Amino acid sequence: MAPLQQHDVGTISPSRKGSSGSSSGGGVQQMPGSVLSKSRPSIFPTYGGNHTGATRTVLKEDPSKFDSSSSSDSGSKEEHTVPWIAALTTYFGYAVLILFGHLRDSLQTLLCTVIPSRYVSDCPEGYAPLMSDFQHFYTRRLYCRIQDCFNRPICSAPGAWIDVIERTKADDHTSMQLCTGERGELSYVTALNLSSYNYLGFAETDLDMRDEVVSTMRRFGVSSTSSRTEVGCTEVVRQLEERIATFVGKPAAIVFGMGFATNSTVIPALVGKGALIISDELNHSSIVTGARSSGSKIKVFKHNDASSLEHILRNSIVEGQPRTHRPWRKIIVIVEGIYSMEGEICNLKEIVAVCKRYKAYVYVDEAHSIGALGVTGRGVLEHTGVSPKDVDIMMGTFTKSFGSAGGYIASSAEIVEHLRRTSPGSIYACSMAPGCAVQANLALRMIMGEDGTKKGQEKVEQLRKNSNLFRAGLERMGCEVLGDRDSPIVPVMLYNPAKMPGKFKIQAVLEFMHIS
Repeated sequence: MAPLQQHDVGTISPSRKGSSGSSSGGGVQQMPGSVLSKSRPSIFPTYGGNHTGATRTVLKEDPSKFDSSSSSDSGSKEEHTVPWIAALTTYFGYAVLILFGHLRDSLQTLLCTVIPSRYVSDCPEGYAPLMSDFQHFYTRRLYCRIQDCFNRPICSAPGAWIDVIERTKADDHTSMQLCTGERGELSYVTALNLSSYNYLGFAETDLDMRDEVVSTMRRFGVSSTSSRTEVGCTEVVRQLEERIATFVGKPAAIVFGMGFATNSTVIPALVGKGALIISDELNHSSIVTGARSSGSKIKVFKHNDASSLEHILRNSIVEGQPRTHRPWRKIIVIVEGIYSMEGEICNLKEIVAVCKRYKAYVYVDEAHSIGALGVTGRGVLEHTGVSPKDVDIMMGTFTKSFGSAGGYIASSAEIVEHLRRTSPGSIYACSMAPGCAVQANLALRMIMGEDGTKKGQEKVEQLRKNSNLFRAGLERMGCEVLGDRDSPIVPVMLYNPAKMPGKFKIQAVLEFMHIS
């Protein structure tokens, strides 16, 4: 029997050129919390802090003005509505692109039939096409038009400043080619990094912890090449489990080698047939994948709405399981600390109160909130004033605030031991790499102040100030910004896809370089 038992019931910036580069840009989403590197190009102004020479007065405010104490509660925030003119032009633009895409596909099919010697079909004769769904059509006819805005390769550490490799479209217009110089070296531009999950700057290459990580890799190797149930359980992984459990305030924890796999392999091990999963409508794809593969009944409540959750919980308990109307074996409510595409902070206190009232378990995904929220970086529970005892399962990843890789589940000792024996991510998948485990452990130690310094707390505080200052600056510039204050994710709505490679990209370059 499962341990959970229910009782009756989701780069903007130009810079100096590399070997033969030109300005480059992209979209804004995440705001890194690390202080800008001293080796940044001299042509760039520094926003925030004690400095001179910054000409953009909108960003010269005192960061203390944007503290969380001055912001309203995330649960009382009004729902975002799209302006009708933006919706109309966006839908019209997509309709035109889809129409011309289908016309081009029809023309290509006709030419392949009429002139087979010149126009060769992508599908072998006699075979059905493997990729014939709308996603493949969208990739070919819409995404490829603006693909230079995405998947930008870099040739440096993902710090505050990154070296972005330049690309050009290939002859077939469906792929990109890397640009090289006269002697074959890669051509790149140095840009300000606004699109990284490196919230606290632990992915930098000049930190003191680098030597200890390298030393661990020399001792244990790059990978354990084995699962936890065989010979993949190293002492550094055990140390990380003990430290993360202490950090989040839970009795025990288990770590996994991949953040996505943490949700997708743990949820099926906790719930199954006869159970009910109630999920926020904007939960991450890893939660959706895990819930679907569990075999449980899935219901969705309105995003961040405790009253919608209570309505679904009450009706589900009264109705019971489909057809038989028997009581659910268990009910689990799954939410995120910070929603990765919206930048909104979970209304956790009200959601936990509803779950306790109806005896439902609470599962919180803190992938983006752990290390980034709260006075001491302990995540959304600390930020909203919820006790760890009121949350049954706490999930998080090391790929964001800790500059590493992998994920964890923190819960009671009984649940953790159950997951060690039943979760595919623990039984079959390769264990977390020793170097990654030490990296996450050292980052945690610094955040907790166990290294004897205040560097960790200064990083957490700087991230909060940077995020709020950056958000306020965008709002004053007239940008439509979503999300909550204190969130390191700052989404800016563009709506029309043509704005991404065109007007928005060029405008961002000119504005940043102060070119009128």
